[in-house]
Amino acid sequence: MISAYNSIIAGTGAAVPDQVITNQDLEKIVETNDQWIVSRTGIRERRKLEEGLSSVDLSERASREALQRAGVDPSEIDMIIVATITPDHPTPSASCLLQARLQSLKAGAMDLSAGCTGFIYALTVAHQFIRNGVYSNVLVVGVEVLSRVTDWEDRSTCVLFGDGAGAALLQRSSEEKGIINFSLKSDGRGAELLIIPGGGSAYPASQASLDNRLHYIRMNGNEIFKFAVGIVEDTIFELIEPEGLNPDDLDLVILHQANLRIIDHIRKHLKMPSEKFPVNIDRFGNTSSATIPIALHEEILAGRLKEGDLVAMVGFGAGLTWGGILMRW
Repeated sequence: MISAYNSIIAGTGAAVPDQVITNQDLEKIVETNDQWIVSRTGIRERRKLEEGLSSVDLSERASREALQRAGVDPSEIDMIIVATITPDHPTPSASCLLQARLQSLKAGAMDLSAGCTGFIYALTVAHQFIRNGVYSNVLVVGVEVLSRVTDWEDRSTCVLFGDGAGAALLQRSSEEKGIINFSLKSDGRGAELLIIPGGGSAYPASQASLDNRLHYIRMNGNEIFKFAVGIVEDTIFELIEPEGLNPDDLDLVILHQANLRIIDHIRKHLKMPSEKFPVNIDRFGNTSSATIPIALHEEILAGRLKEGDLVAMVGFGAGLTWGGILMRW
């Protein structure tokens, strides 16, 4: 079936916790220092969610803002997709809990797990529902509370991660704008490079899994870095070449905020100006599936994203997964 519908982002929202954890704070709990962290990651601080709150709390805040900016009532939502690796519970899904909070009683709801590429995957799934004429309004959320799965005794990972949520209301439109192209990829052979071993059926919760700290993130940072710089540029070209475009045609490139060196490497290799590559990793750290929607929301609020602009968004992370979306704003 060929559809005449396009899907546009009608509104965005973001939510980050109030508590700020600086590099100086981390110096007090692990053997590290501000200069080391900044030089290797670009991170100066990150946010940590207070006890008693959860992923759904952040998701609700971001979602309500996105709906308000889109002028859409929660009752009008047809589907809710939450991308996360840190839901409130293994079951029920974070999306069902969010649906209840919003009172979006006609909406279907599902979670999607694709690591730091989660928002890109979820937005692409939402796009299919809309372009096929099935739904008119799909709420997409990327949210993580990584502080709950971070080993604060592991200096190689505890400096990296933060908590946050970003939301986008994807809406049916007949206008000549919205999502133009997308690319989703994976390579499960790299699964062990970024993993939380415990908590699933392979290593269920037990005294032994707790003692061995299996419920925390484990990451091979060097290999992830090499993987990222190898696939991000390829993904950008996969998005633009079928449309007869080149990198200079892009007005904005929003990359997953994993490491400032990755962003700088891609920007320099493409010979593109820094103002086309928004950065917030210095303030929020790596919030996994939330980094891209938070960055997108900030660009909109700052007035740096204008109607007609060509935007590429590229994520990469656990799975291994990677992917991108090309949009005409």
